[in-house]
Amino acid sequence: MAANASIALITLLALATAAAAAAAAAAPRLSCSDAVSALIPCGSFLIGSAGNFPTKECCQSAQELNKAAARKADRQTLCKCLEQLGPSFGVKPAFARLLPVYCKLQLTIPISTNANCSQV
Repeated sequence: MAANASIALITLLALATAAAAAAAAAAPRLSCSDAVSALIPCGSFLIGSAGNFPTKECCQSAQELNKAAARKADRQTLCKCLEQLGPSFGVKPAFARLLPVYCKLQLTIPISTNANCSQV
């Protein structure tokens, strides 16, 4: 009987650990402030005051941010953040759409002020 109780306890602990791990995997690791900080080198390009091309530092930072948003929860966080904050920072949509082209980014999120972020 004690062996059955031990097996039941071990099984319960294993299930609880698996549930906690699944919940942690679904939670975003990337915050909106992380995204904004990462895109600071791109600021002047995105608002159209730096000429027609982003800097090398901008592209490197954008590529790192793109890698950090590999998980769905992080892509959704990034999508919502950029959709909400882009206009308030004066980001020009045309320059935002050019950033992935110039920086050779394979994006999995749309660049739009009305994106459906739940679908990314």
